[in-house]
Amino acid sequence: MIGDIVETKKCQLKDPMDLFNSGQVVKICAPMVRYSKLAFRTLVRKYSCDLCYTPMIVAADFVRSAKARDSEFTTNKGDHPLIVQFAAKEAQVLCDAARIVCPFADGIDINCGCPQRWAMAEGYGACLINKPELVRDMVRHVRNQINNPRFSVSIKIRIHEDLKRTIDLCQKAEATGVSWITVHGRSVEERHQPVHYDAIKIIKQSMSIPIVANGDIKTLKDAENVHHLTGADGIMVARGLLANPAMFAGYEETPLKCIQDWVDIALEHGTPFTCFHHHLMYMMERITSKQEKKVFNILSSTSAVLDYLNEHYGV
Repeated sequence: MIGDIVETKKCQLKDPMDLFNSGQVVKICAPMVRYSKLAFRTLVRKYSCDLCYTPMIVAADFVRSAKARDSEFTTNKGDHPLIVQFAAKEAQVLCDAARIVCPFADGIDINCGCPQRWAMAEGYGACLINKPELVRDMVRHVRNQINNPRFSVSIKIRIHEDLKRTIDLCQKAEATGVSWITVHGRSVEERHQPVHYDAIKIIKQSMSIPIVANGDIKTLKDAENVHHLTGADGIMVARGLLANPAMFAGYEETPLKCIQDWVDIALEHGTPFTCFHHHLMYMMERITSKQEKKVFNILSSTSAVLDYLNEHYGV
């Protein structure tokens, strides 16, 4: 981590707020556990992704353990603009974590949207949407203690059944100096139900900071539609980018060039085999037959995967 990071320090960090002020819809790669790591961020940036998030990192572990810092956070000079997403429930712990990443990233995001049981049980993630004072306190602490005014502090939320509560949360966060808010348009209980884009639109109309729409966006056309439906300033995509990392560049399905780029980037970064292989399974989902998937998905070494790609796709 440190070798990469020293290099980063020399580079001129880009300001994510400049993206939101550009008048263009900001195209964003979501924080995804195991998946939105440096190699994948490098790939999507080649295909018109404007802004990338790290996977969610538990702030307390990150502050406490050098081992956690080395395994959870890796970056390099091309990895900008970059937002580090933290799970936190104490303002000072979040602040300490933010201080560690501040020289190497462009902002932090507080996860107030993860609906997983373990996160909620620990007091992280989506349970924070019911604690607007705590969210406000965390934002305020980071704002007061990080002396770089260009360092962004954002939050990612889910919505309440009663939308007035969500608007109240957002307005309190805005008043404390939050840079932008990403809204996943489902409640904590909802998983595969349709996304409430109408709710995102109402939130957008109630705020003067940028709002990012998230949920069920699989293609560039979807992204454009959601922008028109909600008026959102940015569009955040998770699974759509896993299935097609070239999505923001307008490709309907993963082009072979993108698969080749992934192989080159993953090998260069020393990506562990499981992660390397899983990404390829996602990318090739739409372009392979059932039979091909059966064969490809049980390959168990990098060399076997490379041989398969070469033989079947000339990659």
